[in-house]
Amino acid sequence: MTSTRVRVDLPRWLTAWQRSLPARLPDDRAAMRVALEACRRNIDAGSGGPFGAVVCAAATGAWLAVGVNLVVRNRASVLHAEVVALTLAQQRLDRDCLAAPGGVVLYTTTEPCAMCLGAIPWSGVTRLVCAARDADARGIGFDEGDKPRAWIAGLRRRGIDVTRSLMRDEAVALLEHYRQVGGEIYGRRSH
Repeated sequence: MTSTRVRVDLPRWLTAWQRSLPARLPDDRAAMRVALEACRRNIDAGSGGPFGAVVCAAATGAWLAVGVNLVVRNRASVLHAEVVALTLAQQRLDRDCLAAPGGVVLYTTTEPCAMCLGAIPWSGVTRLVCAARDADARGIGFDEGDKPRAWIAGLRRRGIDVTRSLMRDEAVALLEHYRQVGGEIYGRRSH
């Protein structure tokens, strides 16, 4: 039977936990702390991979969505934390592009993989803030895909500012925690 819908099941803890968040995240560190905590909770609940993301309105700090990696849980390779957060923000605002006066910031616990790198410009994000580096995710076995060496310059040419390594140590510790608890390293060719 052919499906006529795409279904994504968010972890129950995510919906409940979001209700405890303040309406505004006043600065980059506060927003990244939320992304890191979402990542930690996702690992500890066994609900997905070691990645978290938050979308915020740049002008006000109001968070629009929190996403976590749901690849294995939903059997969908595209459900990386960034894509989940961007999709939830777009659905919340009822538009397919988040571009708005003042801009929108995407905070992510690890630099984008090749797929997420492609999604960012089309989402309307005007600023990207990352914690762990691509090499950190690759270091525990994740395949981040083939990205251009000049990916940051490419985003900047499109008007997207990039900040790297904000709270990197904390993000790397979460990647290592995921590896230590035996989290599934998906996306690699098994044949």
